[in-house]
Amino acid sequence: MIKDQFRLNRQYDLDWIRVLATIAVFLYHCSMFFNPFPWHVKNNEQDSGWILAFSLFVGSWLMPIFIAVSGISVVYTLQKRTAAVYIRERLLRLGVPLLFGVIFLTPPQVYIERITHNQFNGSFIDFLPHYLDGVYLSIGGTGNFAFFGLHLWYLLVLLVFSLLTLPLFKKIGRKNKFSFVHFFILPIVLFLVGPIKTVNLGGWDIVYYLVLFIYGYYFFSNEAFKPALQKTIKFHFTIAVFTSLVFIVWFMKAVPQPGTINDILFYAVHTVNCWSWLLCIFFLADKYLSVPNRFLTYGSEASMPFYVLHQPVIVLLGFLMYDLPWPIPVKLIFLIAASFVIIMLLYHLIIRRIPALRFLFGMKSTTTVKETPAATGTAPR
Repeated sequence: MIKDQFRLNRQYDLDWIRVLATIAVFLYHCSMFFNPFPWHVKNNEQDSGWILAFSLFVGSWLMPIFIAVSGISVVYTLQKRTAAVYIRERLLRLGVPLLFGVIFLTPPQVYIERITHNQFNGSFIDFLPHYLDGVYLSIGGTGNFAFFGLHLWYLLVLLVFSLLTLPLFKKIGRKNKFSFVHFFILPIVLFLVGPIKTVNLGGWDIVYYLVLFIYGYYFFSNEAFKPALQKTIKFHFTIAVFTSLVFIVWFMKAVPQPGTINDILFYAVHTVNCWSWLLCIFFLADKYLSVPNRFLTYGSEASMPFYVLHQPVIVLLGFLMYDLPWPIPVKLIFLIAASFVIIMLLYHLIIRRIPALRFLFGMKSTTTVKETPAATGTAPR
């Protein structure tokens, strides 16, 4: 009982999910340089084969797992903090890196996009006065001011969700119980919110993310969730693999026209695929990753700076190499290796050692970390 309570409070499996998902985001954005999807900078040769398949597979569940884990984390956060402290921490650890990214990391990316899309001629210094010209809404659009920080939209969405749902979480206690019926209820709910079109981010509408966030708080965090999952995991894994094959092959063959019956079926497959992989990830993390080690401690603290930095570094390197006559595999290996090394050097040698930068990147102060044994740091939440 004591051991179970200790694990309930620490949730090392959730920390592992955040760290590994952050690495997956990094690899996904490296693939965006090569696949056919619109992006800030594209390679001179694109791949509609295995790189596209990887992008489709990872993109189906990547941001939803972040959102779901974030919803679970709120449970443990509110157990130890008042509402005022909770709001203050969210503003500091999400709002500050978001603002820092909007001011310092986003302008170079928008500039590179404008240059490579033939929408601007001139130096970066020439572009800076135009950064506030219009609101950036989509890749290749006309507005330049990306108030959501491009890839940092996740921080803004999570901050809004945290403030929006706090009255609900405080008013309605966590007496909700998880049962097998929820394995069918949530995908149905996610399918039903499909017609709602607000803002599409990371492949899904923000209403879709909100449902996952609330569900994470009330049901994924319930102590009955993991035992129920263990009993049904073979079914979920089978569905996950099958729907992945159907979704990827269907997409690569021909995406259905919006509003058609095939489009509805396609969205249903995509939704079930996402849901099934979320369950598989939770199961695997609980089974194999419920213990801490030095890598987890280091990775948890590094994950927020890594997340904030990774896309600007990838976009910059992509801009420097997009027109080189290298084969795609060589460029991909170089982009992954060089970007990872640059990000980790910036973090390990500079960011983690300077208090002001720790603050700007949403990290805990060195005093707080030292006072917290085996601190789990600040992964994107």
